[in-house]
Amino acid sequence: MEFPQDSMDLSDKKLGRGKIAIKRIENTTNRQVTFCKRRNGLLKKAYELSVLCDAEVALVVFSNRGRLYEYSNNSVKATIDRYKKATSDSSANGSVSELNAQYYQQEAAKLRRQIGNLQNSNSNMRGESLCSLSMRDLKNLEGRLEKGIAKIRSKKNELLFAELDLMQKREVDLHNNNQYLRAKISETERAQQHQQMSLMPGSSEYELMPPPAQHDARNYIGVQMNGLQLNIDHYSHQDQTLLQLG
Repeated sequence: MEFPQDSMDLSDKKLGRGKIAIKRIENTTNRQVTFCKRRNGLLKKAYELSVLCDAEVALVVFSNRGRLYEYSNNSVKATIDRYKKATSDSSANGSVSELNAQYYQQEAAKLRRQIGNLQNSNSNMRGESLCSLSMRDLKNLEGRLEKGIAKIRSKKNELLFAELDLMQKREVDLHNNNQYLRAKISETERAQQHQQMSLMPGSSEYELMPPPAQHDARNYIGVQMNGLQLNIDHYSHQDQTLLQLG
C-alpha cells in the first residue's frame, strides 16, 4: 500500500522544538549567532534575578575573540571582593552569617546617621542647636522657614475664605427662614382675626370701624364734643319757644 508523498513529509516533521546537542558548534556563523542569543538571554536572566529577588548579581562573559561582556547591579569589583571574603572564610563556621551580620550592621549604622541628621534638621527648624551652623547653613534654614511660613499662611487664608463663604451662605439661609416665619405669623394672625369677627354677634349687619389713629384722637374727641354742644343748643332753643307760647 502506497501513501501520498505529502503525508510522508508531514509524518517526518517533528512537532515543537527539537533537542539540541550540547557540544561545540562547528559552523562559525552559527556559533556566533548562538553566542549572541544566549548571551543576551543570560544577561536578561541575571537582571531579572537581581530585581525580583533583590540579589547581588555579577556576571562576566568573555567571547572566543576576547571581548568582555559584564553585568552587575552593584559593582563587579565589589561583588568579587565580597566573594573573595566569603570564600576565604568558608572554612570558618558561620562565616556567611558573620558577613551578613556585618552587612546589616553597616546598614543599621547608615540608618542611624540618617535619623540623626533628620533630628538635627527638626531641631534647627524649631530654632534649637543653631550654634554649630555656619552662615550659609543659617541662610538656607531661613529660606526654608520663609517658604514654610508662606505655605502655612496660604493654607490658612484658604481655610478662612472658605469659612467666610460658608458663614455668608448660612446668613442668607437664616434671613430667608426669618422672612418665611414672619409671613407665616402674619397669616396666622389674620386667620385668627377673621375667625373672631365671624364669631361676634351681628357681625353680618355691622362693620367694625377701625380705631382712630393716635395723632387724630384729639380731633375726633373735639368733633364729638362739638356735635354734643350743637344738640344741647338745639334742645334749649325749643324749650324757650314752648315757654313763650305757653
